[in-house]
Amino acid sequence: MFGHTTIVSALISAVSAGTILWDGRFNDMSTSADLNKWSWGSQVGNYQYYIHGSGAVTNYVNLSPSYKNAADTNSKQGVKITIDNTAKWNSDMWRTELIPQTKAAINAGTMYYHFSIKRSTTNVPSATNEHQICFFESHFTELKYGWVNGESGTSNTNLQWMVGGQSKWKVELDADVWHNVAYEIDFSSNQVTFWHSTGADPLTKTAGPFTGSTSSNGADWHLGVLRLPRSGNDGTGAEDWYFSGVYIESGSLTTTVNSPA
Repeated sequence: MFGHTTIVSALISAVSAGTILWDGRFNDMSTSADLNKWSWGSQVGNYQYYIHGSGAVTNYVNLSPSYKNAADTNSKQGVKITIDNTAKWNSDMWRTELIPQTKAAINAGTMYYHFSIKRSTTNVPSATNEHQICFFESHFTELKYGWVNGESGTSNTNLQWMVGGQSKWKVELDADVWHNVAYEIDFSSNQVTFWHSTGADPLTKTAGPFTGSTSSNGADWHLGVLRLPRSGNDGTGAEDWYFSGVYIESGSLTTTVNSPA
């Protein structure tokens, strides 16, 4: 028979995590070529794939167990997203981005947008170009990396969390350090809060809440990177960005890096 303590522990465990409304952990994809199955006429899979360059999908998106945060055992693999001078979509910006394919109301009430992000020592991102990362179309909250217009100096090696274009938190983006992130977004009260940790550590509330527009139609959150052009700094060298543990949940926030089963 189960003792009282065991039952209570089980109940606490059961309510300690929220409900996943959209799962972007790549657990149901064999290779990134599966992204090509999606189209506007056949909206299958967990991601819309249309913001990328003219090359093969493997030029811009690749999946592997080695690309994920090893602390997240419930994610089978992570994603390496690459931008280069061929990764242009309707502009001169370098961009490779994935959009959640879902009918779930991921733009209502309080939502937690989870992902982990890192860079490696190969194809290092440019510190002299502004990168908009994991952003909404209205840019009410996002990460940025590199020199941002209006900053002093000519380069910036910090990863920054932004609210309405204003930096609210920053940290040096060192190689091979996983930064675990959750955007807590209250779409009803227009509040955004930043949760963060590194490696295998649990998420902690790091900044906020701050008032933001929280404007989203539920199909405008971009997993990936947009790099703005900057005269004299654009070059041709590719950049690699790694993402892991991508999902959106409601209810209670899962603070462990190991995502829900």
